[in-house]
Amino acid sequence: MTFSLVGMCKRTGMFGAAVTTSSIGVGSRCQYARPGVGAVLTQHRTDPTLGPKGLDLLQSGLSAEQTVAQLRKGNDTIGWRQLAVIDAKGRTAAFHGKHIVSVHADAKGKSSCAIGNIIRNDKIPKKMVDAFESAPAEHLAERLLRGLEAGLQAGGEFKQIKSAALLVVHEQPFPLVDLRVEFDRAPLEELRFLWEIYRGQMDQYVVRAVDPYSIPYPET
Repeated sequence: MTFSLVGMCKRTGMFGAAVTTSSIGVGSRCQYARPGVGAVLTQHRTDPTLGPKGLDLLQSGLSAEQTVAQLRKGNDTIGWRQLAVIDAKGRTAAFHGKHIVSVHADAKGKSSCAIGNIIRNDKIPKKMVDAFESAPAEHLAERLLRGLEAGLQAGGEFKQIKSAALLVVHEQPFPLVDLRVEFDRAPLEELRFLWEIYRGQMDQYVVRAVDPYSIPYPET
């Protein structure tokens, strides 16, 4: 009952993830990213510990495929999990546990990977990747959001989606974009609304954090 994607902007080096589901508060449980390292998605009877573990494995130098292999190794609950990983070189990997009996699928692009479970058809991840890859000049957050929107347009999941989240990291240890819709009748519309407002202020928030003396006070 979740569809999502990870991606990298080869032009800027940004990494990110976007996810939506019919459950509440998906952003706090499923998507993880680290600057210069990559991104991890964990979903379907979600184990949030796999996100930080995956990022640590990527940071140690493992590829996306090797990271997934290590996350599976010795894990007796991995059959309930679905994963997507992108590494520092833009390589991707996906995993679907043997206990996922619903419609589920993944698709990979040049620098992206989409996954979905309990979805209406197995073409949805491919539509998401196509939307992401079709706009390489756009901001990574915009591309990820377009991917989610394409997934919904292609059929989405069987239940009404209720939460959505968008995460992008760049040069700072804190996220460049971390927008979440926790519970809403139209979470992708609300996430689009939040992104379009935040986009114009995004760089200013970074400046406030790293160089507050450069901003006139009081601010105008």
